[in-house]
Amino acid sequence: MRTTLNLSDSLMREAKRKALDEGKSLTAVIEGALRAVLHPPAPSHKRYRFRPFIIKGGLQPGVDVADRRALYDRMEGRS
Repeated sequence: MRTTLNLSDSLMREAKRKALDEGKSLTAVIEGALRAVLHPPAPSHKRYRFRPFIIKGGLQPGVDVADRRALYDRMEGRS
């Protein structure tokens, strides 16, 4: 089908350059761009499912979580 489009000069130059670089016709480049927008490929991967990593544990003996300085010292191995 023949049709007329009003495209900006810079966009037309980019499309022509892409056609030349890929060894395709301008029509093929424009058709490919329209297909990509109108029919995007479906995602090929499964949806990510978050699985929390849970470690059972508790406070170490002698740790006071209300004392921030002592807690940091313990975490950094200074006590």
